[in-house]
Order: sequence, then structure tokens, then C-alpha cells
Amino acid sequence: MRIRATVAAVSGALALSALALPAAHAADQTRVPAENSVSKVAHTAHQGRSSFAAVASGTPYQLNATFSNVKVNNGKNIAVGTTNVVKVPVSFTLTHGTDVKIHAKDFFAVVELYRGTSFEDSIWFYDSTNGSCTDSSATVANCKATVSIDPAELLSEDAGSWKAAAYAVAFNGQNPSDPDPDKVGVAVKDPTNSFKLQRYSKLTVNASPEPVKKGKTITVVGKLSRANWDDGKYHGYTGQPVKLQFRKKNSSTYTTLKTIKTDSTGNLKTTTKATVDGYFRYSFAGTSTTPAVSAAGDYVDVK
Repeated sequence: MRIRATVAAVSGALALSALALPAAHAADQTRVPAENSVSKVAHTAHQGRSSFAAVASGTPYQLNATFSNVKVNNGKNIAVGTTNVVKVPVSFTLTHGTDVKIHAKDFFAVVELYRGTSFEDSIWFYDSTNGSCTDSSATVANCKATVSIDPAELLSEDAGSWKAAAYAVAFNGQNPSDPDPDKVGVAVKDPTNSFKLQRYSKLTVNASPEPVKKGKTITVVGKLSRANWDDGKYHGYTGQPVKLQFRKKNSSTYTTLKTIKTDSTGNLKTTTKATVDGYFRYSFAGTSTTPAVSAAGDYVDVK
């Protein structure tokens, strides 16, 4: 069930700012995602009831607007580390009736990224900024926006499959914090996309000795780690298959020598024979919760 926090008002130009609340990572606390009046109206209208029933009766009407060509992060999965806020680009085509004033100050077109079964029943979510739209005709506009994802608001369990929805809200001069629901228009498309939200990964490598005589043993060590959103640190990714690869000095192509698994702390260690000058690296294919990563090649001079 969606846990939602109500923001009493949207100030100034009603900007969809990131009203984010810090993630409560303690076991006895409940996280509450940030929400503003715009997203509140969209969600409750999509659920088929008024969110303002306590002060006014009525239900927002179906806005004559539809979404298409919705793109999230240029079609790629989203990897989030432990510190930096990730700015995710989103874009969409908005088709609307001539009576819908999409450039009005109280009109909003937004993409929401969420974890859960549906738009109205999500576990965690992020809304984009209000779409910046350029008209391609009197009834079609191409729009762009940005979703900001702060790792401080995530838990490691949030990694995996996410979806996107798009919604538009026309307040038509109504006070966003206390509107007459019957005069507010809402359009929702759910879902528009699916993608993976992943814990950023790191992979290191060190081959030694260097230089080394031809035919001698080279020991290659490394470590696979990934972001832990519970404590804001990187921890070893255990039990994962990782390829040891090699490319010759004047080649651009890596060849897989063997596959080994990370130990209980994410460390890697194996041996191979020195043949020619070249670069050794480890390469990880990724999982649903963790993106693929390859270490930078470590050069070994073979005498």
C-alpha cells in the first residue's frame, strides 16, 4: 500500500521541487516519500476518489491529454551510488485538446518513477520536475524533465524492478492546496516504462609481479563491491561470477581466460601464466540489482 505524506501547499510558481524527506533507515521507523499537491491530486483521481473530500465534494474530471513516447534515462537502467544525487532525464510527447492550456502556470505534466505494482499502489517513488514543453502543433508538444534520485532516501531493498507513469494536472485557477475537485483536470498513463534501479558497482584488479618472465605465474587479485543504501557505504558483493580477461598490448579486444567467484567479502584471486605483454582485467556481467562493470586493465610487461 502506498504511504504518502501530504504537503499542505505548493508555494510560488507551484514548482515541483524535490520536497524530499530524509530516509529513515532505522528498523523502527517508517519511510515516507515526499509529495506535493500536484502528485496528490493525480494519485487520488486515478484511484477514483477525491483527496479533498474533507473540505469539498467532487472528483477531478478526465483531462483531454495523453502521453506517448515516454523515455526514462534514454532507455537505460539507472545506477545509484552512495553519495551523489542522480539526475535522470525523462522525455515524452503530450497530445492534448485545444482547450487544455499546457503552458499555464498551474498546469503540470510529470513522469513518476516508482517501485511497486502500480501508480496508486507503490512502495517508493520519485516525481520529475514539471515538463518543459515545446509545441510541435496546436495539440502536440514534446516535453523534457528531470527526476532527482538521492541515495540517502533509498534502502538496498529498493534495488530491482521499477516502473514509470506519466500524469498531467490542470488546476484551472484553483488553489492547489484547497481546490474545487470538479474544476481540476487529471490524466494518467500507467505504466509507461519499466527499468531497473541498481546499486552502483565497482571492480578493481591488480596483476603481479610486473615485470615477469615468460612462463612464470601471475597472480591477479581484485574486489567487486556495490553501494549499500542502508549505511551509505560500499560492501563486497559475495558469491558472484567474474571473468578474468586479457588483451595483448596492441589489441583492443579482451579474451576471457577463466571465470571465478568472489569470496565472502567480494575479493577475487586467481593465477595464470605469463605469455606476452598485455592487460589483465576482471569483468562482471551484472545482476538485476547491480550493473555490469569492468575494471581498468592492469598492464604486465613480460620479459
